[in-house]
Amino acid sequence: MSLRTASPALAAALLFGASTPLAKTLTGSISPLLLAGLLYLGSGVGLAIVLALRRIFWTAKQDTASTLAIPSREVPWLLGAILAGGVAGPALLMTGLVVTSAASASLLLNVEGVFTAVLAWVVFKENTDRQIVLGMVAIVAGGLLLSWQPGSMQLSGGALLIVGACLCWAIDNNLTRKVSSNDAILIACLKGLVAGVCNTGLALAAGAHLPTLPAAAAAIMVGFAGYGVSLALFVVALRLLGTARTGAYFSVAPLFGVVISFILWPEVPNILFWLAAALMTLGVWLHLRERHEHEHLHDALEHTHAHRHDEHHQHEHDFPWDGQEPHRHFHRHAPLTHKHPHYPDIHHRHSH
Repeated sequence: MSLRTASPALAAALLFGASTPLAKTLTGSISPLLLAGLLYLGSGVGLAIVLALRRIFWTAKQDTASTLAIPSREVPWLLGAILAGGVAGPALLMTGLVVTSAASASLLLNVEGVFTAVLAWVVFKENTDRQIVLGMVAIVAGGLLLSWQPGSMQLSGGALLIVGACLCWAIDNNLTRKVSSNDAILIACLKGLVAGVCNTGLALAAGAHLPTLPAAAAAIMVGFAGYGVSLALFVVALRLLGTARTGAYFSVAPLFGVVISFILWPEVPNILFWLAAALMTLGVWLHLRERHEHEHLHDALEHTHAHRHDEHHQHEHDFPWDGQEPHRHFHRHAPLTHKHPHYPDIHHRHSH
């Protein structure tokens, strides 16, 4: 696997990791649940503006309306992802945080990567091998070390709620993969708007007070980059890599967050940080050196996504085309059997 292929997932992890220490600077002035709502609203509203600007200034000749629609057969997958990851997950997390220490919560949040991979491999039958599993173990172990504090781990009702939130986000990740061939910005925008409205509404109903305008604006900007742009990149990575591999790369987000924290609040890293960094680097390296190749069958397939006319996209156009690539339109894939290195992207979701 090339670094270029993995770059959307790593960029998503970097932006999300950066949002944690930046959001921490706002926790004193905004309640946790309201902050989560504003972050998601920043994501949804910011991406909605991007979609509007793209629609106004897009110079492509084909109809742009076709790019801003989710096929009806895929809408249930998207709704399930939004409800699980944007509504149930944050609610369970915020409820669990009330009776759980921050250190314990940080450790438990590492479970999301495990749940994501297990669901992808066991339920959705995504292919894997020993090297990918070892890489995932190394990354999760690094995450545990990064957030470990002696005596911090306690199994309580709050801890179980946080584990439940991780399961919701793992379900979200796997369901989002089912719609990842669609416009990544649109998907991230819809998820942000729904999650933002729900969490903000819950916070206000619980008695939270609206923050000052500067604090709200800061939360919205952090949410746009750390949640919105990050999620759009995450969807692109799902399209290219599949769920388990994307989840593994995204699990290095805490490492980026800690590095940025050291920049904002200078501190000498301890030995656990260096061990965690080494384990996560090892895990990423194991994933990058993966080579999966065998003869496989592509069934007939119809979908829309940005593409070039490579060996998987040999088709004619029923509209005027200026020859620019990549370009986006609805297209059909004829059945094809061949052999080449591949990953469980949107064109390689076959059984083994």
